[in-house]
Amino acid sequence: MSRRRIYTRRGDLGETALYDGPRVAKDQARICLCGDLDELSSLLGVARSEGLTSISEPIVHRIQQELLDIGSEIVCLMPVRFGTRNITREHIQTLENDIDNIDAILPALSKFILPGGCKSAAYLHLARTVCRRTERNYVSLMRKESEISRIPLAYLNRLSDLLFVMARNENHQRGIQE
Repeated sequence: MSRRRIYTRRGDLGETALYDGPRVAKDQARICLCGDLDELSSLLGVARSEGLTSISEPIVHRIQQELLDIGSEIVCLMPVRFGTRNITREHIQTLENDIDNIDAILPALSKFILPGGCKSAAYLHLARTVCRRTERNYVSLMRKESEISRIPLAYLNRLSDLLFVMARNENHQRGIQE
């Protein structure tokens, strides 16, 4: 069995292929959004490498997989036809349940907090800001291409809230003041 090369040289002129074939510029909105999703997932991987709490670890792992699903949908012009539309309202409900469960064990907020604390919390706060940028860029893509599903947008909106409470919980579980 021969091993395939990682590089193809096909992108050397600033283009890449979408899932269903057409080549587009690497700075096209869909491709930039996929880069945002990849950056967010990679940052969550960094947070995981710092040793998340037993509450956060499985949630973050699941989120990384779901971000891949969103990217698969975005990189495909016909996601229903090709079976890449996998994020549903149930995923959003799961995020909301996670938010509620984690928030219930945290002290109530009475003021704004500064991002930081332990490394895992700081990385989750940073991931939250990348998530918000990704959400803004998703909105930009929706304005250009009206057939884009709104469900991943709602997912990203909820995800940033979840990352906020998970960051708070990382600090709370370690006794770090906000």
